[in-house]
Amino acid sequence: MLKKVKQRFSRLLGGNNKTQKLVRRDIPRDEHNVSRTSISDPAKKVLHRLNKAGFEAYLVGGGVRDILLDGKPKDFDVATSATPEEVHALFRNSRLIGRRFRIVHVLFGREVIEVTTFRGNATDNTDDSASDQRKTSEHGLLLRDNVYGSMEEDALRRDFTINALYYCIRDFTVIDFAGGVDDLNNRQLRLIGDPETRYREDPVRMLRAIRFAAKLDFAIEPATEAPIRELAPLLTHIPAARLFDEVLKLFTAGHGEATYDLLQRYDLLAPLFPDTVRALNAGEPDELIRQALRNTDARIRQGKSVTPYFLFAAMLWPALQAEWRKRQDQGEPIQPALHQAIAKVIGRQIQATSIPKRFSGPMKEIWELQMRLPRRQGKRALTTMEHPRFRAAYDFLLVRENAGEVEPGLGQWWTEFQATDERGRERMLSQLGNSGPKPKRRRRRPPGNRTA
Repeated sequence: MLKKVKQRFSRLLGGNNKTQKLVRRDIPRDEHNVSRTSISDPAKKVLHRLNKAGFEAYLVGGGVRDILLDGKPKDFDVATSATPEEVHALFRNSRLIGRRFRIVHVLFGREVIEVTTFRGNATDNTDDSASDQRKTSEHGLLLRDNVYGSMEEDALRRDFTINALYYCIRDFTVIDFAGGVDDLNNRQLRLIGDPETRYREDPVRMLRAIRFAAKLDFAIEPATEAPIRELAPLLTHIPAARLFDEVLKLFTAGHGEATYDLLQRYDLLAPLFPDTVRALNAGEPDELIRQALRNTDARIRQGKSVTPYFLFAAMLWPALQAEWRKRQDQGEPIQPALHQAIAKVIGRQIQATSIPKRFSGPMKEIWELQMRLPRRQGKRALTTMEHPRFRAAYDFLLVRENAGEVEPGLGQWWTEFQATDERGRERMLSQLGNSGPKPKRRRRRPPGNRTA
């Protein structure tokens, strides 16, 4: 891949030199594989209109990166010399969003082109008004960063070298300021600038490192990975709503299990799911989490949707089991103990990552239905199947069964019960009697899982 570009970089930089200077390289059309045919029509319209209005405008970041890797970009971003207000004035189908970073979304039906203004560095700017636009917290976290600058400054303000790549639609060149093409060829993820400083500015960059490493199957460059474990607790300073969004990005990109492994390796799972990590450390198994993530990855590969509440139900399942068991050991009846455990687990989780009520409600119902699914005698099965969250609870049951939490057979029974007609259901219920498959209980180690 990109042999000509790799050879050129070897000549210019003398190989993969950690001390290389960040110098702009313009890579001509005959030395890269980015083609206009790989770019969506809405993105090209945005680029052309900005250029026609006298502004610089480039395709930037993941769109360029993914095309260079012979992939198909999920979305396209544009960087420009125009201010957000100037971009908004050019496109009636646009809206201004954001406070910390003010950007413009240009809407073309379901496709959104994100347009950002070239960013600068207020610390190098003696203009007091510019300094007022860039504020940090006591931990170094960027609170506001609406400082504008040149294209070169914008490139070096980006997080990873492979995301500091620009494509010019006027002369078809790829512009690389930070050795990103070289890192693409070496399949490594490297931060621009001092890693500790960059992570302190925005701890979410640690999660982005994990997401890109899992998605691209890249190694994290040693200097880039070195501070992560020590700085992982800084994620607790990030608003819970933002971390909820980041969790969805992490686990709905089609590489959920690989992402889960990396989060554990770098101690980043604990700030996101503290109760889950405590439960796992105390001996709860994580096979259900892994099975759910495998299923999620498979659904994404098939182009199917993934519901956030199902994902969170799986990620929090070990925490729920630990809390539920503790309450039963304290003498609470099984069902009230479950309800209290659910409230406790959700209440603690929203301190780490917020869970909107439109997701926490269905998640609670999925959990509660796990008690009802084994109870099928009489009209119970028909009543359970009419529940609006039955299908999700049934899918969750299958995950539990595959993870070895319940005896084989219960999931298949429900599969057949849904597929048969009314007479077939009556026959299945009459055959069931009192001997239907029951959830398997683990031995008390502390006391076992009483999910039946």
